[in-house]
Amino acid sequence: MADESAKQSYRCAWEAWTKQLDSLHATLLEGERLEPAKLKGLLNRESRAKEAYDSARLRLLGLESEPFVPADPETNPFR
Repeated sequence: MADESAKQSYRCAWEAWTKQLDSLHATLLEGERLEPAKLKGLLNRESRAKEAYDSARLRLLGLESEPFVPADPETNPFR
């Protein structure tokens, strides 16, 4: 059985990712208009939230022992 820390991390990561997905779906599926820079930010936030969710899920399943540590945005070569 997963420890409470893994369960809490999973719940938080799931909620954060679904929040970003809701925003992304409003744009892609329902036609909400965004400026290009805001769309890029939305896509980046969803991607990072999905990475955190995937890591939390693996930790919950016992397949990964370390919590997710997001990449440093200052090292992004595409900025």
